[in-house]
Amino acid sequence: MKPFRLAVLAAALTAAPHAIAAPLEAYGKLPNIEQVAISPDGQKLGVIWSDGVQRRIVVRNMATGKLSQLGAGDVKVRSLDWAGPDHLLITTSTTSYISGVEAPRGEYAQLLDYDLAQGKVRPLMRGADESLNIIIGTPMVREVKGKTVVIVEGVSFVDNKGVDSLFQLDLKSGSSKIYRTGFKYTKDWVVGGDGEPLAEAEYNQETGAWTLRNRLASGGWGPLMTRTAPLDHPNLQGLGRTPDSFLISERVKDALVLHEVSASNPTVGEPLRQDLTGSLIQAAGGGVLLGFADLVGDEDVYTLLAPADAEAWRKIRRAYKGSRVQLVSWSADRSRIVVRVDPPDDGPSYALVDLKTGRADSIGFLYDDLKPQDVSPVRPIRYKAADGLEITGYLTLPNGRPDRKLPLVVLPHGGPAVRDDPGFDWWSQALASRGYAVLRVNFRGSAGFGRPFMEAGYGQWGRKMQSDLSDGVRFLAAEGTIDPARVCIAGASYGGYAALAGAVLDPKVYRCAVSVSGPADLPAMLATLKGSGRLEATRYWTRFMGAEDSKDPVLKDISPAAHVDQVRIPILLIHGKDDTVVPLAQSLAMERALRAAGKDVQMITLAGEDHWLSRGETRQQMLTSLVAFLEKNNPPN
Repeated sequence: MKPFRLAVLAAALTAAPHAIAAPLEAYGKLPNIEQVAISPDGQKLGVIWSDGVQRRIVVRNMATGKLSQLGAGDVKVRSLDWAGPDHLLITTSTTSYISGVEAPRGEYAQLLDYDLAQGKVRPLMRGADESLNIIIGTPMVREVKGKTVVIVEGVSFVDNKGVDSLFQLDLKSGSSKIYRTGFKYTKDWVVGGDGEPLAEAEYNQETGAWTLRNRLASGGWGPLMTRTAPLDHPNLQGLGRTPDSFLISERVKDALVLHEVSASNPTVGEPLRQDLTGSLIQAAGGGVLLGFADLVGDEDVYTLLAPADAEAWRKIRRAYKGSRVQLVSWSADRSRIVVRVDPPDDGPSYALVDLKTGRADSIGFLYDDLKPQDVSPVRPIRYKAADGLEITGYLTLPNGRPDRKLPLVVLPHGGPAVRDDPGFDWWSQALASRGYAVLRVNFRGSAGFGRPFMEAGYGQWGRKMQSDLSDGVRFLAAEGTIDPARVCIAGASYGGYAALAGAVLDPKVYRCAVSVSGPADLPAMLATLKGSGRLEATRYWTRFMGAEDSKDPVLKDISPAAHVDQVRIPILLIHGKDDTVVPLAQSLAMERALRAAGKDVQMITLAGEDHWLSRGETRQQMLTSLVAFLEKNNPPN
């Protein structure tokens, strides 16, 4: 993308559709750029780059043009955070057990410091007594008396029990020390601009008791709020609009209310925002609140608190008119801003906007091998479910084919309390490139459409959450867009469950089903969650399943593994061996049940893969296997 003045609108790229689509690996590989972070002084860009399989950390000095690179291989790099102009903090994660600690196998995060001045990288969180070398959440960066201070949440041990504590990291020496030890049920902290904690939250999963403590002027801690909520307890949301205030969100009737509490006057007063539906925009390093980002319908809405920031964002939106534009990272003075640009007729890319010069320069495309003709159009759809509830979603249509009597793949999202959005989706684009229409549905229970819409999904796992999908198929069939005799369903996580439920509970709609890391035996799944101590996650799922606990007989009614006799279509099961969210045992149980019943089933285990398809090789393996299965059982032509 060539630089251009912000006042000038970029011309849309146009290209005739090609009969030959890009190869599948162009869609299924890891993005060439996974994340971009700009340094506080606006002079350096940190980028997680990959060739589709192997990752590198690349830092570009924009003043000198110098590149610094750090090979990461197949390490799972999760995020980049700057600590001053010369230290790039790199968060990675590993699937493992923790030796000598009673904790379930999980995805544990570690922190590295890339010292650009020295050209060295070293692990942090080492040297503190009676603690683990893992971190919880993202690093907090504070400027205290002219010195950059990094603070992280981690685990220290008190009487041989792990507690959520705060650690201070010295970037000069690489040492770490515990400087605030948590209480028995501590689960979150907010650290003020002076580097000292302002607030601490505790949550007892057994009783549902939630307590917020704030730092007192005397130096001690006192309770500010208490609630009893097995689910939907309040949450700390970081710093407020000033470095000595903090934010609390709390569910009040149908709204998530956001409060700001000042350390000098610690009372919960009038709400700062009456209904928090999106995410907070905060200064880098977990800094002060700058605004709010919401997805309203199909439009991104940014509410920036400072008039100068709001005007800057209006200029950016005008410059990229017609494209979806998202804020990614910005310098401390907000004069240089990294954005993600998602046009309707090309692949997504990152760009650097310089407000002082009025220029925007391309950083790079997420998928370098995709050309405009390889990106299929996406259109929003609306329809009524059988009970009259309005459902929204997105239909991706294959290039170069009339939108009549198309083969369809239903692609339900995971969660289930998340949502699909209008942006580029690599699964959908890959399938559309092979000739399929792809339907993504925001079924009841999805987030982002208000509390009543989410609550409409409670108790509807495998029921109306499922029929919302097939109602979408019937809607498209009635319009003539798709051929109702050529419909398959595929998905991951909850979407994988929905695919299996489609084969079992709604068998006349689909001619094949693909489950990637989907739950199949719900009583066993909930028993595993409860046994690992994840009681809050257990309650979250039982709320949607309409069950009291893992022994509730209602779970058998909606467990695909219990009803394989109803299966009439081929099923493909794909599951990561290192999945710590939905255990591999779930797909293995489904495979055993299907084989015992003489059904058509294939099982593929992804070596070294987690729940999120974080590795390039296995992500490609998943997509290749998925497409081959669809083309065999639901040919696109």
